[in-house]
Amino acid sequence: MKIVGLSGSKVGSKTRTAMEYTVKSVLKTYPDTEVTLIDLADCDVQFSDGRNYLEYEGDTGYVAQTIMEADAIIIGTPIFQASIPGTLKNVFDLLPVNAFRDKVVSILVTAGSAKHYLIAEQQLKPILAYMKAQIVQTFVFIEEKDFHRKEITNDDVFFRIDRLVEDTMVLTETYARIREAKEAEYGF
Repeated sequence: MKIVGLSGSKVGSKTRTAMEYTVKSVLKTYPDTEVTLIDLADCDVQFSDGRNYLEYEGDTGYVAQTIMEADAIIIGTPIFQASIPGTLKNVFDLLPVNAFRDKVVSILVTAGSAKHYLIAEQQLKPILAYMKAQIVQTFVFIEEKDFHRKEITNDDVFFRIDRLVEDTMVLTETYARIREAKEAEYGF
């Protein structure tokens, strides 16, 4: 099983910190899983210009193809100005409309305050649903106060991330079994 963790911003450290813990949680609990962490801060991703994602090269091609090859994606995003970052939206724009069909997608959000709690519900989930994702309904929301010196300091956050990982993995395995049963029964 291939899991991609996507840290969806070019600035800041909180989302990266949370995504690094998330990847460690996946590997600790599911050691046979192939996990790739893509941090957009480390990538030089071009703006989407409407071409097929397979035509992009360099970091842009790597990001798009790695996401397309994943069985599940855990998206980490900060909230800036009451919205997801443009860098994350650009990644979605690089991909085909059905990019997340047969993929489980879960969400981890970092934000300065609880005022931004519903951004994932109002902005991110509709995009993921449009792209045909099987969305893990609960998401992890981490506030500024849960960090100190680039470290997560709230044990409840660790618990919620571990639970998100479990939910993501269980749903991915379940949907895979359902698809296999349908293919065996109906031949498609």
